[in-house]
Amino acid sequence: MKIGIVSFQGSVEEHESSLKKLEKEIKRKIEVRRIKRESELSDIHGIIIPGGESTVISKFLIESGIAEKIKSLSLPIFGTCAGAIALAKRIAGESKGYENPLKLIDMKVERNAYGRQVDSFEAELRIKFFDSLFRGVFIRAPRIVEIGKGAEVLSELHGNAVMVKQKNALATVFHPELTDDVRVHKYFVEELCAE
Repeated sequence: MKIGIVSFQGSVEEHESSLKKLEKEIKRKIEVRRIKRESELSDIHGIIIPGGESTVISKFLIESGIAEKIKSLSLPIFGTCAGAIALAKRIAGESKGYENPLKLIDMKVERNAYGRQVDSFEAELRIKFFDSLFRGVFIRAPRIVEIGKGAEVLSELHGNAVMVKQKNALATVFHPELTDDVRVHKYFVEELCAE
């Protein structure tokens, strides 16, 4: 199993660490590849777009050709925070300098809607298919303000979707890679990625 992490900016090391922990838990080799060029996508089974600065990440995905390659290969994809924004079909409000690169999940997101860095928080989340609560870490998180046809809500917080799936695309507005709990990564690897 080969999983790529878009590695221009954001929580790359944290996702890598989560996948290494998962590898030990499921006793299965996961080769993690840091992706910076579209040519590096050809033989991977899934890709992660980490949290970070959404404008920078979207620009990189477009200019590097990675966004187009992901779509042409129909790669399983998991986006956290800024990565979730990149997966959304629509962006709410004014988004100067932001071009939406992937548009794979039928949802509308509002960038930085939960506040600035100082407004970061954690919350216990009920996630579909999980038998116990998951601790969600929200840092300058976007808010999913609309869900369209085909998108499935896997978790909510105060009536707002915080984890959404459509086909082989998964988005969380929280950061599962900042916890020791690897269940979200496990769900992505085992349920959405195929060898």
